[in-house]
Amino acid sequence: MPLTDTTVRTAKAKDKQYKLSDSAGLYLLVKPTGKKYWRLKYYFAGKEKLLSIGVYPVVSLSQAREKSLLAKKQLANNIDPSEYKKEQKLKNSVNAENSFKNIAIEWHNNQKQGWTERHAVYVLRRIEADVFPALASRPINEIKAPELLAVLRLIETRGAIDIAHRVLQTCGQIFRYAIATGRAERDISADLRGALKTRKVQNHSRLEEKELPEFLSKLEEYDGELQTKLALKFLLLTFVRTGELRGARWEEIDFEKNEWRIPAERMKMRVPHIVPLSIQSISVLRELQLINSHKEHLFPNRNKPMTFISENTLLYALYRMGYHLRATIHGFRATASTILNEHGFKPDVIERQLAHCERNKVRASYNHAQYLPERREMMQWWGNYLNQIQTNETF
Repeated sequence: MPLTDTTVRTAKAKDKQYKLSDSAGLYLLVKPTGKKYWRLKYYFAGKEKLLSIGVYPVVSLSQAREKSLLAKKQLANNIDPSEYKKEQKLKNSVNAENSFKNIAIEWHNNQKQGWTERHAVYVLRRIEADVFPALASRPINEIKAPELLAVLRLIETRGAIDIAHRVLQTCGQIFRYAIATGRAERDISADLRGALKTRKVQNHSRLEEKELPEFLSKLEEYDGELQTKLALKFLLLTFVRTGELRGARWEEIDFEKNEWRIPAERMKMRVPHIVPLSIQSISVLRELQLINSHKEHLFPNRNKPMTFISENTLLYALYRMGYHLRATIHGFRATASTILNEHGFKPDVIERQLAHCERNKVRASYNHAQYLPERREMMQWWGNYLNQIQTNETF
């Protein structure tokens, strides 16, 4: 008589193990400890064999019957269920060893010997942040081009076109390493050539990372008005919008918390914004206090003291430094965003610091302090980064 759920559930332990038969070779083995195991007795090639199906109650009666039926179908196709189970277990083990994550880390460990520590860190951060969430556990030889493209499309949606191209390049190197070591048969990244968006060239409106040391050197040597020089430094350190910088008031600066709190009425999205101030930013403000602390604005207009510095003043300073048509003051935001993304900071943290807020203004007003600890860490990293590349130190 077939088993019932009640019979299985209420089966009690005895001094010796015993069986409760269901049908077609399936039975429940009850141990003296009270543990219950599903077993299937079958014949293959004239020999009696036993297949372990699972432990009750993890595997229910109905699930045990489904597994038993699957085993019977395998037998009908001349497949030994026990051997098939062993092969699948071995395959799963091999797949785990040959996962994209394991091979990527192995590749990274081999490559980083020839890299600077700084480069090694941000390459690993980039694949951890952008690729691992989708592909980490996938056997590398089973990944298809559309899967990789989906990963790259997510990067593109946040506007990080350059990073999408670099991630594709990195993945190509990982796939070619897998081919060389016998874990993959082909480099699927080659199938995606031409599939990604191309970055629009905007007359060199933003500085590239390699251009920053020269720019910082020229800014340090700038012999124009000190206030203008400090404004450009502060803008680069905080990467706020130009209007937010120009209209900054001393009452918005909290030196105890090292924060600049910009009120909603001065923000593009009309929600308040917090800018964590790095040591370098505070240093700029202290220098600025020596000349402007008695004024309402950090950067007052010299001709109209009750107003603030004009955008043309900042643009003219860039022109004098030799950056006419090579960079714009708004481009500082794009420069910071690209570099921070490439160095592995979370996209959501970067976007929040750029004040790319929720379109829902009510929700955004409550989220202005979101990721604040991570933003503090990131802004200090950015200040250290600018300081160290200016002094030609290894970062």
